[in-house]
Amino acid sequence: MASLRGMQQPELSKKLFKIIKSENHAIGAYESAGRERISIASQISDWGEATGDDSVSDISDKVGVLMSEIGEQEDLFAQNLEDYRTVLKQIRNTESSVQPSRDFKAKITDEIQKLKYKEPQSTKLVQLEQELVRAEAQNLVAEAQLTNITRQKLKEAYDLHSAAVIERAEKQILLARHMRRLLQLLDDTPGIPSLSPHIFQLLKPAQIPPTNPTSPPVVPGDVRPAFEHSAQARQVLNDAEEDLREWTPSLDAVPSAATEMGSNLMPSPSTVTGGGAGASTVDPSVAGGEEVAMSPQHQQQQLESPLKGQRDVSGSTAVGQEMGYQQ
Repeated sequence: MASLRGMQQPELSKKLFKIIKSENHAIGAYESAGRERISIASQISDWGEATGDDSVSDISDKVGVLMSEIGEQEDLFAQNLEDYRTVLKQIRNTESSVQPSRDFKAKITDEIQKLKYKEPQSTKLVQLEQELVRAEAQNLVAEAQLTNITRQKLKEAYDLHSAAVIERAEKQILLARHMRRLLQLLDDTPGIPSLSPHIFQLLKPAQIPPTNPTSPPVVPGDVRPAFEHSAQARQVLNDAEEDLREWTPSLDAVPSAATEMGSNLMPSPSTVTGGGAGASTVDPSVAGGEEVAMSPQHQQQQLESPLKGQRDVSGSTAVGQEMGYQQ
């Protein structure tokens, strides 16, 4: 069905239709990536618990929390891209509305050329030439409206797109930095297995794991100390949650003079003197519509009668609650 709709698109809007369709696929990929990231985060937490190492379990659980939040940012990014895609549709719909004006003008021009060749003295030539003048005037207005809406919505669309990219990047960098803080809490000093002295004496020198000369050796019978940084690890998650809550965009403004444009997609009367430019051949309602579907009669009416106006991963941490404002 999507391919069929693409074939039915007016020639003027086919390229943008393809872009919008491709963006839809990209948005779906980001949503899928976010879901996979959240699933992997849960698996990391489960794996850490299964190791039986309290330190690994605690750290991997909290790493999973931050990774889950990174996945949620992918979903938020996809939502913001959908807003940008919606703005592009307004340009596409306007292009679709202008196409009949171009076609009608070309049709009259073709009829005049044929009639001049077959019946150079025909009285119908005068009528056709008058229709051509009207068609050219209407097309001129329609093309101006298309240029206006294209420039305005192009800026608006990629303002949204770039802001979404920056938000996603800055928040994920923030989360990644807190993840690195967690990793600093895990002691990875190599240790010797907890063996009885009798078994230890039976081992050959090559089979005895070396110890780190810069740290106290772990001798046979010793066990690793309990994880002492649980409170610090919890504070890392609290800091991450607070940083996400306090994050605000810091962007250079994209100025726009589109506020001077009237509802007919032309400069408002306050900015233009004279009434000649007030006519509209593009229905402004299509600018925000999802699809354009006009009957031939409606298209002809537009051309002949201009329109007027257009566990942490399991939910024990507050970081998971951060998603409340994103839905």
